[in-house]
Amino acid sequence: MLTVGDKFPAFKLSAVKGGTEGLEGPGKSFTEISNDSDAGKWKVVFFWPKDFTFICPTEIAAFAKLNGEFADRDAVLYGASTDSEFVHLNWRVHNDDIRNLAIPMLADTKRELSSALGILDKNEGVALRATFIVDPDGTIQWASVNGLNVGRNPQEVLRILDALQTDELCPCNWNKGDAGLKPDELFKAA
Repeated sequence: MLTVGDKFPAFKLSAVKGGTEGLEGPGKSFTEISNDSDAGKWKVVFFWPKDFTFICPTEIAAFAKLNGEFADRDAVLYGASTDSEFVHLNWRVHNDDIRNLAIPMLADTKRELSSALGILDKNEGVALRATFIVDPDGTIQWASVNGLNVGRNPQEVLRILDALQTDELCPCNWNKGDAGLKPDELFKAA
């Protein structure tokens, strides 16, 4: 699996647009998103195993609820799975929790991005619940992966993004607004 310090792989994927544009129907609901999209911004890319499942919409909806907070931090959210853009669109239309989803849903149908990242489940052949925070230069600054049966905490991803953007030493349980560690002060106290 690619990890901190690795370049996020180049990609170009079809996606269902976020917001109401994503509900206009085939031909109008789709766009193409690549690693060059939203240049100069932080990117949070999260994967889920399959559409029309049980845990996935809870995570997607939870990320979407924080979309404004990620945007306030100059970050964009991209959700992705190995399902097609047509399956994504159908799922949005039929699931109240994600119908008005504000973020795009990327279709990694050839599994090229999932494979390049090393996040395909060996038994199921679908993406694990992986999350990557990528800096504006395209370098992975944080990576996390859960098994297929355990959801993640988008609020924690936001906390990690906040910490990464401070460029400071952030202790355990650090939250935005807390002071970072100052090594010079710690040595003086000893």
